[in-house]
Amino acid sequence: MTILLLAVFAFFIFTMFRRNRKTQQQQTEMQSKFAPGVEVMTSFGLYGRIVAINDAENKVVLELSPGNQATVHRQAVTKVVEPTAPAADTPADAGFAPGEGITGAGSAPSSGVTLGKAESAPVQPENHRNETPEESLKRLNDEGKNGK
Repeated sequence: MTILLLAVFAFFIFTMFRRNRKTQQQQTEMQSKFAPGVEVMTSFGLYGRIVAINDAENKVVLELSPGNQATVHRQAVTKVVEPTAPAADTPADAGFAPGEGITGAGSAPSSGVTLGKAESAPVQPENHRNETPEESLKRLNDEGKNGK
């Protein structure tokens, strides 16, 4: 019984050390990719581009946006962001001129993101765009009564 208990204990110790060794190896491999110009993500969710690396103090200077820099500890950088290529079947401009986009009925140009079912939204005539909130409520209440 004692031998079995020692064997289970030794197995747990072995797996714990193995997992730690794997994690350290992955961390070392990722940090070997660090160089100025590489896009990274920190452990607290900031994305930025490496500007400078100070190996003596384990610090990395990140450019979060043009002119906005942050200095973080080297271990706070947890992920190297790989650039992704745009999908071939969906071109970036989608044939729209700048400032244009897919818009819902009666809405301003947007980023092309629609919420809900855009196909089932009723098409509103042009004269409903300039109505006051009171007129909108009256019109919608009247439509609800007529629809039942």
